[in-house]
Amino acid sequence: MSVTEILDELPKLNTEERHLLLNRLTELEIDQIEETPEMLAALDEGIRSADQGGGISVEEARQRVSQWTSK
Repeated sequence: MSVTEILDELPKLNTEERHLLLNRLTELEIDQIEETPEMLAALDEGIRSADQGGGISVEEARQRVSQWTSK
């Protein structure tokens, strides 16, 4: 099955199936993410902020992770 065929089938999946697929894709990719000094510093900052009662929105977190992991 080609990627195009898979993409065409995605709208037919229910929510549970999409979550299962997303989790599996994440598992496959997690080993491919290269830790950078910037990513590690940001994680440390996030932990400190959370410990102090701070935080950011999920959307901002997604944007930051996207920036850290893109090459």
